Formats: sequence, C-alpha cells, structure tokens
Amino acid sequence: MNSQTNNMNLPAAGSDLYREIADCPKCELARYRTQTVPGSGPIPCDLMLIGEAPGRNEDEQGLPFVGRSGQLLDRLLTDIGRSRESVYITNVVKCRPPDNRDPSNIEVATCADYLDRQIELVNPRVIVTLGKFAMTRWFPGAKITAIRGTPLLESGRWIVPVFHPAYVLRNQPNNLPLIQADFVEIQKLVRERSPAPQLDSSSNKIIELKEITNSDR
Repeated sequence: MNSQTNNMNLPAAGSDLYREIADCPKCELARYRTQTVPGSGPIPCDLMLIGEAPGRNEDEQGLPFVGRSGQLLDRLLTDIGRSRESVYITNVVKCRPPDNRDPSNIEVATCADYLDRQIELVNPRVIVTLGKFAMTRWFPGAKITAIRGTPLLESGRWIVPVFHPAYVLRNQPNNLPLIQADFVEIQKLVRERSPAPQLDSSSNKIIELKEITNSDR
C-alpha cells in the first residue's frame, strides 16, 4: 500500500475514494503531478484542516503539509495539545499546480466532489480552512483579513477560516500571534457543546445562535 492509502483507521469507503483520486484524469493537473495528495489522518475525526493545494514536497511524498508550512502547522497543533496524527488534513485541490501557481476555479470545482465526500467520511466537528481558496467555499466574497478566526456554524459543524501557514511564514512576526490565538479558539470549539456566536456569511455580521444542531457531533 502506498503513501496515498496508508492512513490510520481508514475505512473501506476511504480507501476506495483515495484510489479514485489517485487515478483521477479530470483536469490538466493530472499531466503534471508526480502523484495525487488525497489527505491524511484518522477517519472519522473531530478536527479537519483544509488547505489550498499540494506543493513540491507534497507532490513528491503524497502527503499534505510536509514542507515548511507543515512544520508551522505541526507547531500550531502541538501548542493546543494536538498532533498531526490526531487531525485530518487535506486540500481543496489534490494535485500540485505547475510552478506552485494558484489553483484555477475549474480545478477547484473539479476536485469539489472529492472534498465533499471526504467531509462526509471524516464527519468533523470543526473544519479549519487554511487560506483563501479553502475559505471561499463557505465564505464567498469575504476577505480573510476581515474574518479570520470568526466561526461559522453550518449543519451542526463549525467552519473557522484562518491564514494559510505559508502566508504566516512570509509575514511574521505580525501574523504568527494571530494564527496561534485562532488555534487556541479552534480547540475550544472542538470541545464546546453550548451555543456560541456565528458569522452570517451573507452579511459578514456576527449573530447569536439560539441552539446548535447536532451539538454532540
């Protein structure tokens, strides 16, 4: 079994999905990749992190966030008492764009079904979007600098947008304390079972929730 399917606690449905992703020919990225990068981590899992796209290191190893951004992500997780092995990590796009360019709208849309199925399998209590491309799925038109760290409750599940670790690395020291504070709050949401403020993505305003659907997720 290769690195793309060697994920702990992976159910049969997850293995089938990973094999499908590994053979995906749906967009031009298939022409350039060394291998696909479906994701890694336990299934199910209470915390799911979604990034943008694989880089060179990820393309070579078949695992997400294994370069400098991954080192920062590991540090952020350690700071809140978590480890990489205790969270599920993936990207909106499963293949490396050439020269590490931004993924196109078509490429993101092509991989959307894979991400939908991963979310269904992982069934997280909290989803953390790392950077603007993952954020756009739940916060269309919003600016990450305006809403980072502000949770949205959708279908009994928290969605929390934060800076991409690569962005933080390029813009230290200003943004490192911000993402560290965001991760502290994220872990609180994982443990929380009572109503809390929600961001209304249509108006970008905070509203008070009266109850949480599926609060035991």
